[in-house]
Amino acid sequence: MTLSREHSRRNLLLAAATGAGALAVSSCSAPAKGGATAKAAVEPLATDPDHALQLLTEGNRRFVDNHAEHVDDSLARRMAVRTSQRPFATILSCVDSRVPVELVFDRGFGDLVVVRSAGEVLDHSVIGSLEFGAAELNTPLLMVLGHQRCGALTAAVDAFDKKSTEQGDLGYLVEALAPAVRQVSGQPGDRVTNAVRANVTLTLAQLRRSPLLGQLEKQGKLKMVGGYYALDTGKVDMI
Repeated sequence: MTLSREHSRRNLLLAAATGAGALAVSSCSAPAKGGATAKAAVEPLATDPDHALQLLTEGNRRFVDNHAEHVDDSLARRMAVRTSQRPFATILSCVDSRVPVELVFDRGFGDLVVVRSAGEVLDHSVIGSLEFGAAELNTPLLMVLGHQRCGALTAAVDAFDKKSTEQGDLGYLVEALAPAVRQVSGQPGDRVTNAVRANVTLTLAQLRRSPLLGQLEKQGKLKMVGGYYALDTGKVDMI
């Protein structure tokens, strides 16, 4: 790919992400919930990974305590980010309907780049989406978020025990999760929970082999971390 074609590709991606082609509408300057204003909404809320992780941790604490402030979930915020975005974290999570990422971290419009796949399984489109969040939207933090009672890991454990295979592309998912299941074989404790945690660690290792993400982390522009969401409590613990 030539330099000019690469430049055009990036411009196209950024235009799609920011809605550059959207019709202009009147700006809204009313304060947003959580103290944010329309003007501040397009500014990055965090430019370093530690601050980004702190925002996620604080938001999750509010969620767990049932004191969610619905930060950046307002008309003012929605209007402010209609033509641009400055998210502060990219999160890879499972497709499970019980893990609504923005709610779990008490965040709203324009705060998070959320990529979802069953069991956080990686493929070219998933990795490319994560790279887009980190490299094009400049999010300083990337989190891989596993969760309690993951159906994909449960299926992978069952397939391992029965030495069976799933049909269609479900088989691809189970096969991709097999290394995590094998890694925790024989360990004490709940096998699915152990496999979920192992899968997060293995997924992070794979992402660090991405030339783009790995280089960003080495340069200190990106931090990659793992988390575990407990369905029982709503709490996210770091792995």
